[in-house]
Amino acid sequence: MLRAKYIVALILLSLAVPALSETQMGEDLFKAKCALCHGADGKGQTPVGKGLHARDFSSTDVQKQSDTDLAYIITQGKNKMPKFGGLSSEQVTSLVKYIRGMKK
Repeated sequence: MLRAKYIVALILLSLAVPALSETQMGEDLFKAKCALCHGADGKGQTPVGKGLHARDFSSTDVQKQSDTDLAYIITQGKNKMPKFGGLSSEQVTSLVKYIRGMKK
């Protein structure tokens, strides 16, 4: 019986690890690719972001966009935002989820 509990615990832990790593991936990518303009908080209030009129990720305008729209903007760019076409679909998905976590 004790062995079965260990097995269940290991299975549950293995299911939780991918979610944690996806969250970490989104945060790491955001820091590396987005924070210079959008800021650590995603509000776009950095010197570079102000100059480029970077979008506030917590705004209703950004948050109401579909995941597909956000993914497209990340990979193809929009206005003054450059495209980040070298990202995998998993990386783009993790960034979109990270941005979703910035809503007001």
